[in-house]
Amino acid sequence: MDLELDGKIVLITGGSKGIGLACAHAFAREGARIAIVSRNRENLSAASASLGKAGFTVHTHAADLRDAIAAQDAVSTVEQHLGPIAVLVNSAGAAKRYAPAALTPDAWRDAMDAKYFTYINAMDAVLKGMVDRCEGAIVNIIGAGGRVASPVHLPGGAANAALMLVSAGLANAWGSKGIRVNAINPGATLTDRVQGRLEAEAARTGESIEARRRAMEDGIPLGRLARPEEIADAALYLASARASYVTGALLTMDGGVHPLGS
Repeated sequence: MDLELDGKIVLITGGSKGIGLACAHAFAREGARIAIVSRNRENLSAASASLGKAGFTVHTHAADLRDAIAAQDAVSTVEQHLGPIAVLVNSAGAAKRYAPAALTPDAWRDAMDAKYFTYINAMDAVLKGMVDRCEGAIVNIIGAGGRVASPVHLPGGAANAALMLVSAGLANAWGSKGIRVNAINPGATLTDRVQGRLEAEAARTGESIEARRRAMEDGIPLGRLARPEEIADAALYLASARASYVTGALLTMDGGVHPLGS
């Protein structure tokens, strides 16, 4: 199936590891020209090497997307080097988890800066050009935590829920300009972040990491965690011409934990 992504300029935030890096590989295999943004230069170098081993070249840019000016500079630099951005995939930022008793106003604000505003700033920077060209696709990889009020993930969940509303709202606002905005809400996915969570739980309970992983998987109807590549495949479709009539969609990918997307 031709996704019509060959030669398209694709910017991936958080593209140096995890789901973002899987997206970089996936879009590169389709012939897209890739740029990735991350705060960590070492991670960017490792990602560039990973893509290089697979035969792909990538433009990298170090930026803290919590800063709107840095986000605009990243987009401007990418477009100077590669050309107009056709696709933005947001996969940057993660909010810290807090026990309810540890919550403070700063904890809520930090979560919005870490997750919500990284996405908002990147979208604001690319939308200007997309609107002028009357063409573009945005895929926001958010997280199922915005649909479930976990007591230890309230600030991050609130940021995720806000991003879901923003994704749907921008899709409605800019559909007449040929711009599509969709969101993916992954459940537990095999990334360094989930591995760290498993290691912390194993240390706390005295169980093995594998036992904690099995316990997590027991609550998933498909019986396993998602692979980053599976989330990337969904992002490919939503960004492609094959999804030309899909916008404002919120795709839950949690292995069937919430079958009605509640």
